[in-house]
Amino acid sequence: MPRLLVTLLTVLLFAARPAGAADPRPMPDDEVARLSELALFGHGTSRLDALGRLAARGEPDVAATLITAMRYRRDVTLETPFAFQAVTGSEAGTWFDAMVWQQAHPEIAPHPSYRVLKLKLLERLDPNFLRFLGGELSLPGKLDIRLEEITWGGVRVDGIPSLDHPRMVPAAEAGWLQDDDLVFGVAIAGDVRAYPLRIMGWHEMFNDVVGGVPVALAYCTLCGAGILFETLVEGRQEPLVFGSSGLLYRSNKLMFDRQTDSLWNQFTGRPVSGPLRGSGIELAIRPVAITGWAAWRAANPGTTVLALDTGFDRDYGSGVVYRDYFASPGLMFPAAVAPDTPLGPKAHVFGVRVAGGAKAWPLTDFLGGAVINDAVGLETVVLVGEAETRTVRAYRRGDREFAEGAAPGTVSTGGVDWAVTEDALVAPDGTRLARLPGHVSYWFAWDGYLGR
Repeated sequence: MPRLLVTLLTVLLFAARPAGAADPRPMPDDEVARLSELALFGHGTSRLDALGRLAARGEPDVAATLITAMRYRRDVTLETPFAFQAVTGSEAGTWFDAMVWQQAHPEIAPHPSYRVLKLKLLERLDPNFLRFLGGELSLPGKLDIRLEEITWGGVRVDGIPSLDHPRMVPAAEAGWLQDDDLVFGVAIAGDVRAYPLRIMGWHEMFNDVVGGVPVALAYCTLCGAGILFETLVEGRQEPLVFGSSGLLYRSNKLMFDRQTDSLWNQFTGRPVSGPLRGSGIELAIRPVAITGWAAWRAANPGTTVLALDTGFDRDYGSGVVYRDYFASPGLMFPAAVAPDTPLGPKAHVFGVRVAGGAKAWPLTDFLGGAVINDAVGLETVVLVGEAETRTVRAYRRGDREFAEGAAPGTVSTGGVDWAVTEDALVAPDGTRLARLPGHVSYWFAWDGYLGR
């Protein structure tokens, strides 16, 4: 016990030292590696001694290892944060806050031993994680994101199972759906489908062919974004098929393609590791709408809907999946949030990405229903939305200005009502203004990945 107390006092002493006040005697890399492994995987006084010596060394290159230990070594609650504070000068005392600090300090490169320890940890959690990051795949030059910011989401590879070509049924067979249940509404070339969020929250991904177009809906429940991607990319003969890796980056899911085991950023549709990294591929986005089941069915009476019998045993009850997270203002996993915005991190926004730019609008702009004329990138756009059901659709408008139409489901310009459809705004004379890809997300994700 005296040795433990002495070591703890050592950590406390160095926690109070200014960042950069390192021990003047250089420590060999192999010794840093040994002490780092003890800090992460060791026990008892040897682990405490390692923390004290790393704190005394005073170099922030071990911060990533200490942050990892702050998450997984919950048997020790004080010593690791003190050591982290000693080597960084940060006041962060929790894993969550330390991860946010790390995001803000990309200039700090981890000690070479960190990568070895990270892979060792991932292998213990699920050996399949090494399919994405094992060997040279996790070298700094082989990743478009920082290894130290990749974190475990709490499930193994495919622990959140994708729905591949799921069974669809006529709307009349979906009596289990409540009128106000939200659905992802997809319409391509006359093929109109509804995918209820109460099912998709358990699966976060479907791979399907809609209207002859291979697509995947990547739904990141943590960032509130369901994005419909085309999966047949230039240079490949077959469409990519996606799953959930069980890994996260800044509270956003990292999906993977089953053909190459490349990891992809769900929000940007770009590969960030593996064989497809650096290929220049960016998945094209298709329009998708979140709306209430009754409204979708009324506007699209020929719709089909995802069958309740998915082949998986889940509680698909209304409002069950992620109930507590969706009701909370806080994030479940670490991500930096811009401090100078009136929007909360989990405020819903609707975003559009076009040539030359991207822009998002708070869903509160659509309270009670609204028609908004605006511009984004090189496009002038009109948005038609209703905040209550998170329903917003975006269309090109050219030089026209639109307002609410006289009849439901219409917008008006120059005294003429245009029909609001899934494909376009349609004038009585047949003139069409095409719909633009857009999707809902939480503000923290949009701001963190695409800016304002």
